[in-house]
This record gives sequence, structure tokens and C-alpha cells, in this order.
Amino acid sequence: MFLENVKMALGSLRANKLRSLLTMLGIIIGIGSVISIVSIGDSIRKMFSDLYKSVGVTQAYIMISPYMDFNDVRDSDYFSIDDLNKVKEIFGDRMDYVDPFDSDSINVKVGRNQLKVSLDGVDYKYQDFQPVNIVSGRYITAKDVQGRKPVALISKNTALKLFGTENAVGKSFRTDYKGEMQEFSVIGVYYKDVSPIEKLLKGGDDKNGEAIVPWTILVGPSDIFSTIRYYGKKGFTAADMTNLNNDVKAYFSRVKNRKPEDWYIGSVQDEMKQVDKVMGGISAAIGGIAAISLLVGGIGIMNIMLVTVTERTREIGIRKALGASREDILVQFLTESALLSALGGLIGVILASTLVHLGAMAFNLTVVVKPGIVVIAVVFSAIVGVFFGIYPANKAAKEDPIVALRYE
Repeated sequence: MFLENVKMALGSLRANKLRSLLTMLGIIIGIGSVISIVSIGDSIRKMFSDLYKSVGVTQAYIMISPYMDFNDVRDSDYFSIDDLNKVKEIFGDRMDYVDPFDSDSINVKVGRNQLKVSLDGVDYKYQDFQPVNIVSGRYITAKDVQGRKPVALISKNTALKLFGTENAVGKSFRTDYKGEMQEFSVIGVYYKDVSPIEKLLKGGDDKNGEAIVPWTILVGPSDIFSTIRYYGKKGFTAADMTNLNNDVKAYFSRVKNRKPEDWYIGSVQDEMKQVDKVMGGISAAIGGIAAISLLVGGIGIMNIMLVTVTERTREIGIRKALGASREDILVQFLTESALLSALGGLIGVILASTLVHLGAMAFNLTVVVKPGIVVIAVVFSAIVGVFFGIYPANKAAKEDPIVALRYE
């Protein structure tokens, strides 16, 4: 019986192709909008997730809380090399990496070429957590860090701008750093794969140069610094990182006679949760607004089904005269209404998925269209059709067969 109703519904839709298509437009636009917005939101969330994963999900750093009154901050609140070594000693079994998280920028001139170069101070193990592709030369070694050697691993773009060639290994550049003339030897050239979201956040290609140097070049034995960066053990869960962060905060609160709230710990996992929560909320809000168009589409279906019932009054009378029950007529028109809406939902899903994928290809992005959302969208559109088809179907089922047969 169900298949018979589906065949009758399809026959009715084929008999009025243009009207059926126009009726489905509201559902097509509504479902298409919801699928597009949810897919774009999920794609952006994935890009941010990938961005944070490339940074390292177990990365965290501790510093004096930026919400503290600056006048209350003492010199002893800042970190020293001894503090760094103590962290390695006490938490070494729970950390894979520790450094002062320091950076600086210098103005470099090689011949007629001038460039502002940002220096990122790291330890030799940093390649394991923030890997770069070595074009030529080598990465920083433990001897470079321990010997405070003025060596630099520069980006491919920096090599081209300063030396006019990627093959810059063995070359050097001089700069005035901290009041002294310092000569850096180029030990390697690298490039790093940058995701579309990173390019977007940077505002396109960076006009400045980049160089990786031993952190001991930036932080002297007697220097103090504001931040300690560390990576928890590989495989640490969010709970493991929370416990580690709390223990690090408690340790510095004790040794520096500070309250735990005087410290700020930034955690990649916490930032991931916040970004995911915000993006999820935005997607849900905009998707909810777009879903309003489904209401308009549903009203359109109700309107056309009422017209259909009026047009087919005589047909209804004949079917009832031949023995069709009230339930048979009700199911027939509900099936037609649901099929009309479901087809609109399916077309909306196909159009939305196509447009989203084309947009992603144009901007070289990875798109996320969850199969579950597609199924829910089609089923929901069918439910909309059933809901808004109840009144017209019920009206048809209640038709008096004698009156219906007389209808012209």
C-alpha cells in the first residue's frame, strides 16, 4: 500500500512539474542554507583544530597574570635560568620540552638588501614539536644552545630576500643586537607548510624575515624573562595537562610567595575548547536563523496541498465510492506532502554540498560535510512536509463522497 501511495504521489508531482518545483524552493533554500552554514562552520572549526594540533596540543606557558596591577609586580616574580632548570628537574617526568618562550626582531642589511627579521629562540628539541622542512643545512644542535653560538636557521623567503638565493648555508649577516655588533652564521634554510587559516590570520604573505636561533642567544645567564613555555608528555589528555598546569602554578606560587591567581597559564587545549565552543555557537545561531526559511517552505507546501485537494475533490469521491477508507485518503496526501518536502530537502543538500565544495576548491580549503547532518536534513524536511500536510490531508479525508462526486 505504501509503494502504491508513493507511485501516486510521484505521478502527481510529474503531472505538475513546475508547480512542484516552485513549491519545493522554500525547502531547497532552507535546507541548503542550513547545510552550507553548518558545513562552513565545521570546516572552520576543523581548520582551527588543525592549526592548534600543528602548534602542539600539549603546549602550555606560564607568566605573571596580565590582570595584576603592574605596580604589584616585583623583579623576583620574573623567571631566571635557575627557575627554568628547576622546572626541568621537578617536572621532567611530565614534560617533553621547556624553554623561555622568548623572541625578538632585528634589522639586517646584506649589501643593498635590508630586512626586518624576527628571531625565534628555541632549544634543539623544538624540531620534534614544531617541525620545519630543512631545504639545506641543518637544525640547531645541543652544542649550539649550550655554547650560545650565534647561528641561525633562516626561512627560504628570508634567504631569497637577503642573499638572492635559497642556498644561503655558510653565509652570514651582521646586526646590532643589544648594543653590540653580532654576526650570525646561517647553518640552514627551511620552509614551513602554512595552512590557509594561518595565512588568513597573518594577513597574507609575511613581508618580514624569519630566523630560528638558540634561545641562549636571546636570554643571557643573568637575564630574567616573563614566560616559560613547556610541552606535556606526548599523549597527555586534557585532564593530565590540567593537573600539570595546576602543579606548575602551585610550585611558582610557593617559591615566589604569590597566590595561584597571580599566575596565568595559557594552554593550547583550553584555547581549542574556547574556539570550538564559540564557532559551534555561531554555527548553531546562524543555522537556526536560516532554518526559519523551512517554516516558509512548510507554509508553501500546506498552501499547494490545499490547492491539490480542491483540484482532486472528484478523485477523492471516486476513491471513497470504490471503498477507500478515511485513513487511505489521509495517508495518500500525507505521503505526497512528505515526498514533496523530502525531494526539496535532497535537492537542497546536493546544491549546498556542491557549492561548498566548489568554494573550498577555489580557496584551497578542506571542507567538512558530515553524513549525519545530511541524513538529518532530509529526514527533517520530510517531517516538515508531514507536519504542514496534516491539515490538507485531513481535509481531503473528511470529504463527503456524495458531495465530492458532484464537484466540478
